[in-house]
Amino acid sequence: MGGRQKQLIRTLKSFSNTPLLCNRSVSLTEYFLGKHSLHCTFSGAVRVMLRETSVEAIQGDSVVLPCSFFTISPLSRLSIIWTMTPLSDPDSPAQVIVFDHGQVIASPAFTGRIAFTGIPWSADVVLNRTRVSDAGVYRCVVSNPPETGDPGIGELSLTVLAPPSLPVCLWEGDTDAGGSVTLSCGVAEGVPTPTIRWEKLQPNPIALPTNMESDMSGSVHIANVSSQTSGLYRCSVTNLLGSQNCYINLSVYSPPHSTPGILQGVLVTLSMAVVLLALLVLVLWLHRSEQERKWRNGREEAEEEDECYNEIRYTPSLIKRSFV
Repeated sequence: MGGRQKQLIRTLKSFSNTPLLCNRSVSLTEYFLGKHSLHCTFSGAVRVMLRETSVEAIQGDSVVLPCSFFTISPLSRLSIIWTMTPLSDPDSPAQVIVFDHGQVIASPAFTGRIAFTGIPWSADVVLNRTRVSDAGVYRCVVSNPPETGDPGIGELSLTVLAPPSLPVCLWEGDTDAGGSVTLSCGVAEGVPTPTIRWEKLQPNPIALPTNMESDMSGSVHIANVSSQTSGLYRCSVTNLLGSQNCYINLSVYSPPHSTPGILQGVLVTLSMAVVLLALLVLVLWLHRSEQERKWRNGREEAEEEDECYNEIRYTPSLIKRSFV
């Protein structure tokens, strides 16, 4: 008996505590392919054993999903079905890949990425170019008619690790002094779940308390904002595979700061300005009135002088006429 057959026999014995009894020696290959006429007795149905119950892969890498089985019947009617149940929808298992009567059929979502590695002796499959959506509970179901009993079933969970995707930063609220502002940050992807951290970068770095609204989003609420609130804010999302950031530049409008002393000073200044303006108007009015008075007086004096001149001018002629 060759080394491969001995190895397979040892593998078979590891699957079962019940010995396989035949009426004559036969190669294991002949037995499993049905190329013999001997009679054997064995109790039990197809048995499935998984070397691992939990497997991890990094997004984009390849991973092997192990599934070994034991059967005492020929493999001409062997059937292997792999199904996957998403973690997000435990009630919706979907077929991944099938081996039936020598034919291999893969689900459209896995076509070109999944394949059996050891048919018909093993039900192992390799999954290439893994995606986050590939994560879930995988079930390996093996049956081999006419073997009696239920099919052999094994389950394992697949976790696909991925760095955080680029987060999205948003803000809402009132940026006038005294208002309230909420800064929010959300990330669509990241396994394990990223930690979310908010901090103010300028003028001095300050870590801010983050309110986790869900596993993939966090926010910061700032009440009674002022000019001191203005600055650059950063949201960081981090897990084992990396970190991503997004930023918000917040500007708060603050009107000029007023105090009672400044207000009183302004009022006093305005009052003094009004008084000075009134005095200036009064001085100008008095000056104009004085000018008008002088002008009137000068005009009256001029008129009186004209009248006196006329009287003196006509008097000699009158005298001359009286002597003639």
